Amino acid sequence: MPKESPDELKERATRTAIEARQDPAASHGAIKRIAGRLGVHPEGLRTWVARGEIDDGHRPGVRTDEAARIAELDREKP
Repeated sequence: MPKESPDELKERATRTAIEARQDPAASHGAIKRIAGRLGVHPEGLRTWVARGEIDDGHRPGVRTDEAARIAELDREKP
C-alpha cells in the first residue's frame, strides 16, 4: 500500500477529527486519540481542525483563500 502524502494525511486527519468532535460520545479527547493513531502531533492536528472549521464557515476567522489573496495584494504594493 503506498504511503499517504502529507497533504492526504492532513486532509484525512482533519476530516476524521471534525467528524469525531460532532459525535458527543466520541468528542472528548478525539484530537489526541486521532493524532496518536495517525502519528501526528496533537497540537498540529488541533491547528488543522481550527483551519478546516474556519474554511468551512463553522468558526469565525479569515479563510485560507482570503488570507492568500490578502498576502498577494500586500506583495503587489509599491
